[in-house]
Amino acid sequence: MKALPVEPSNAPVAIGSRIRAARQSQRMTIEQVADATGLTKGFLSRVERDLTSPSVASLVTLCQVLSLSIGDLFATPETHLTRAAEAPRISLGGEGIVERLLTARSERRVQVLQADIEPRGTGESELYAVDCDVDVLHVVRGQIELVMTNERYALSAGDTLTFPGREPHTWVNPTDRPATVLWILVPAASR
Repeated sequence: MKALPVEPSNAPVAIGSRIRAARQSQRMTIEQVADATGLTKGFLSRVERDLTSPSVASLVTLCQVLSLSIGDLFATPETHLTRAAEAPRISLGGEGIVERLLTARSERRVQVLQADIEPRGTGESELYAVDCDVDVLHVVRGQIELVMTNERYALSAGDTLTFPGREPHTWVNPTDRPATVLWILVPAASR
């Protein structure tokens, strides 16, 4: 069986930003990393800016000090693109509303929903809660009124309201114009 000849890539592997991010997340200075690894501050600075490549031995030492897996430096980040026109429709209730899920269905850390609300569109007639820690409502266009147990918030385009996700609420578009809002739920709601 003949092996397929694969040309090696001459593209440099950019790992410096990941090394810098790991160092910063550990709240370490370049000087502290230099002391722990025996590498110079200048060398580490050049590595973080992808101006030089560390040897395998230096990389192993650096990763040990930063509690970082070597594989993580080269891993392709998991991404998901949702085109607005292709976003799946969902329904959390209400009248005069078209809701779309903008994040991947499998995403559990955060969930972004876009709601296009007709004039005088309303949420559920009873206050309801969403099973998430944080609920963020951002008005893209138009106006919306968020109704909570003891509070009402009149929001216009550009306004953002953040509140506990399990807080009972509902909403209404009180105008004769359509509105578009984004709901950001952290973590993704199980409702």
